[in-house]
Amino acid sequence: MRRDSDLEATEPIIPRVMFTSCPIRESLGVFGRKWALLVLRDIAFLKIDRFSKILANNPGLTPRVLSMRLRDLVREGLVERLGNAQDRLDVKYRLTEKGRDCMPILTAFIQYGMLYRAERVFFDKRPRNLNQVFPGKQKPMLGQLVAYAVSKPSKQIN
Repeated sequence: MRRDSDLEATEPIIPRVMFTSCPIRESLGVFGRKWALLVLRDIAFLKIDRFSKILANNPGLTPRVLSMRLRDLVREGLVERLGNAQDRLDVKYRLTEKGRDCMPILTAFIQYGMLYRAERVFFDKRPRNLNQVFPGKQKPMLGQLVAYAVSKPSKQIN
């Protein structure tokens, strides 16, 4: 749980072990590519496992770009490509264990959008927290971050 005094701290947050490269920059190498987070969202949360369905769920996404993103996600070990031996056109995608570890990142985006972009996310424009929108789903959404999700929200929710 955040406290206002924590948010107002003036000291920089320095790691105990120095980095050779910024972890955020390195993570953006895969997550920062256009459409990557939405493709992961479709596979992780919506359980969409076929190329054509992912394409149909994302207006503006082209087959070429989707093919590149799926290849990137497979190469990074986040998504597994499952082919059918009898029908080579029958291909499905699913998260790997490493991909499931990305779900808290996606969940953080969901929570941010529900709290701070509620006017665009919800018809009634009211902010909400994870428990209000996804009751009982925090464990798969947050993995080891469940304790964070069940803590009292720092922003007032009506």
